[in-house]
Amino acid sequence: MQSKYKRVLLKISGEALAGDAGFGLDQDTVFAVCEKVAELAKMGTEVAIVVGGGNFWRGRTGEKMDRVRADHMGMLATSINALALADALEQQGAATRVMSAVEMRQFAEPFIKGRAVRHLEKGRIVVFACGTGNPFFSTDTAAALRAAEIGAEIILLAKRVDAVYDSDPEKNPNAVRFDAISFSEVLARNLGVMDATATSLCMENNIPIHVFGLHDPENIIRAVSGEKIGTLVSK
Repeated sequence: MQSKYKRVLLKISGEALAGDAGFGLDQDTVFAVCEKVAELAKMGTEVAIVVGGGNFWRGRTGEKMDRVRADHMGMLATSINALALADALEQQGAATRVMSAVEMRQFAEPFIKGRAVRHLEKGRIVVFACGTGNPFFSTDTAAALRAAEIGAEIILLAKRVDAVYDSDPEKNPNAVRFDAISFSEVLARNLGVMDATATSLCMENNIPIHVFGLHDPENIIRAVSGEKIGTLVSK
């Protein structure tokens, strides 16, 4: 297979890394995902990853907590996932760098745009941790921001759900699936592909979002090869 893109940003939800357990890290899932990401890099595609932390902690889970502190805990959760991905990628033989929006020198490099781009140009997979480094902003927004900063051609949005639907397919068996949809319609219908801030940022910077399910990690390769899976969100 041949990739359609030179540089992509892969957004992986934390929940997708938990496997069937629904919490924590499922090692088989992590290794299966990283095997395909490493394969993608071998195809010549420059790959950056933003990972969520919902398999350990979600800011809104701590509804009795101060929101800022709860979001800080969420950032730490993403750093655990980023280190796990980096370890699994390196075991696949892939050169990897973890970059964090929050300074943690012993674990990760600080995020600097020029340095991140240089890593990508050298064929290293860059894993971004700690979201944007700011409370009140989700890892979806971090994915849109980092994609714009590094000049990614597309965001590959790997989720538990395999596409964009007009309602939750896990609750509504009659939910209608979209093969393609515009940013403006996603926002108008509040479909929750990414949060509104992230969707607006992608729309303003003309960065398409390809939504697909991570239940089969091979979908990562299918998505960059141009196969019609999931949903394409674009102008």
